[in-house]
Order: sequence, then C-alpha cells, then structure tokens
Amino acid sequence: MAREIPPKYQQRMPQELLSGLANTLLHDTIFEIVKGLKEIQDVAEKLMFQTRVKLREKHQVERQLFRQQVQSKPSMKMKELLHRQKKDMKNYDMKVVMNMDQKVSDQQVMLEKAGVPGFYVTNNPPEIQLQMYILDFILKLSQMPLPTVALE
Repeated sequence: MAREIPPKYQQRMPQELLSGLANTLLHDTIFEIVKGLKEIQDVAEKLMFQTRVKLREKHQVERQLFRQQVQSKPSMKMKELLHRQKKDMKNYDMKVVMNMDQKVSDQQVMLEKAGVPGFYVTNNPPEIQLQMYILDFILKLSQMPLPTVALE
C-alpha cells in the first residue's frame, strides 16, 4: 500500500516510519482514534457546507427582494448588495478555512499523543499531505479483513 503514495512522498516515509507505524497499529486503539477523528471531521464538514448553502440561499432571497423593491422604488444599489454578499461569503469561507486548520491541528495533537509515527503539529503543506497519506493508509488497513492463522 505504501507504493500507492506518490514517489515524492514515499521518500519522506523512511522504513523506520513504516516500521513504527506497523508496531503502533498492532493495537486497535489507533484504528478507533482515526475512525473517530474521521467521523468528527465528516460531521463538521457537512455542517459547514450546509451553513454555506443556507448563506447562499439567504443571498438569493435578498437579491430577489431587491429586484422587487427596485421595481416599486429605488433603494439600495445592486452593486452594493452584491459586494456585501461577496464579502459575507468570503468571510464565511475564511472562517471555514480557520476552522479546518484548527481541526487539523487538533488531530495532529491527538495522533501525536497516541504515539502515531509521523504526527506532530505542523502547518507545512507537504508534511500535512504526508500525514494525510498516513491517515488514508491507516483507514485502508482498518477496513481489511484480519488474516486467519491456522493453529496446529
């Protein structure tokens, strides 16, 4: 499975890291932690997406109301409305990015404390990408059936 990772990240996964990861994964605890973190992140992402959709819908309603008002009497300029809505959306998107950055940091802390090799707090994109590959690797392993051992 490590060969599925792009070559530039394989170089950042020395044998010691893979060996340490294998030793760490001998216990189900790490699998459960990773699954739990994934579930939390999935819920948070879904909630943020739904909030963004609601904001877009609110903006649509505002534009419709504005068009109706313009027909009856001039009020606010459409440009100003669009500018404010664009600013609202950008502010919300920035909050989402900051929220996700905090989630990444929280996950790094949790996995570092759990002793998962390769995990520490970083903002370095290549290091975060490597950590994402490690998480994907762990999730794939957690879904594989355990080999059966014949006892003689």
